[in-house]
Amino acid sequence: MGFVLFGAAALALIAGVNASSAQSAPPQPQPGAGARASQPSPPPAGAPSVDLAFGAYQRGFFLTALQEALARVKENPGDRAAMTLLGELYRDGLGVRRNLEEAARWYRLAADRGDRNAQFRLGLAHLTGEGATKDQALARPWLEKAAAQAHGGALYNLGVMAIEGDTPDFPAAAGLFTKAASVGDMDAAYALAVFYREGKGVERDRAASLRWLRRAAEEKHVAAMVEFAIALFNGAEGVEKDEGAAARMLGRAAQFNSPVAQNRLARLYVTGRGVRADVVEGMKWHILARANGLRDEWLDGRLAALSPVERMAVEEAVQRFIGN
Repeated sequence: MGFVLFGAAALALIAGVNASSAQSAPPQPQPGAGARASQPSPPPAGAPSVDLAFGAYQRGFFLTALQEALARVKENPGDRAAMTLLGELYRDGLGVRRNLEEAARWYRLAADRGDRNAQFRLGLAHLTGEGATKDQALARPWLEKAAAQAHGGALYNLGVMAIEGDTPDFPAAAGLFTKAASVGDMDAAYALAVFYREGKGVERDRAASLRWLRRAAEEKHVAAMVEFAIALFNGAEGVEKDEGAAARMLGRAAQFNSPVAQNRLARLYVTGRGVRADVVEGMKWHILARANGLRDEWLDGRLAALSPVERMAVEEAVQRFIGN
């Protein structure tokens, strides 16, 4: 995980703030919004028992990973695990200049040999047009091949595709999201929480919605964390009110750079709800939320009323967070 570094843009807000309206609700899930990429996974099927290339990749030794993977492909032209890893390195520009077309070439070589991660990545490349022709008709077969091997990201994106277009098929999407969530895809779990809450493709079921929402939140799905934290704070139907637990969950989401979480956490610190009141900590989170595009007139007023000493303390807190 990583932070967006705000630098001077965030710190400049400490000196002067223009009032504006606050965003008062967490972002709603958009299961049809587009393609989703997954985080790097364990070695693909076919990797040797001691995978030096993937081990180097995991430890951040990307040039070593590149050299090891290239050596393995030279020795064994059918090494699909090494091919997939080369695709990852070229896609992200790790140890080598970023080259999406070269990444897609390696993914195709591995996908042709049955690697499900490469099949997913190649399908995603066709969905997004990054390194390959943008065409859902070309993407679908690769995603279906990966989905047949229980790849969560592929199942999720097929679900997304099912509800796009002129005739959305919500029941089909719900089935695909359920399969994806069952193998650990938390975007799918969050989408299911929305489907059960709104009765999209499934019978409306508040308890089922909360179960999926809680599961996604516990697995650090940021939008789910924010929404479940708000449910905890309010004591929503089916959720026991717990302001302290809500504040802790918002704190974790804020670390993941959610502006809504940062804004809500700022209000909690200023008012002392769920946490010990701390105006400096509150204003730190307010500045970060503002730099992230979320404005709040009430918090702006509190920021403007800070003493010079408090304003300096806020600036130092923001600088510590962004690493300056």
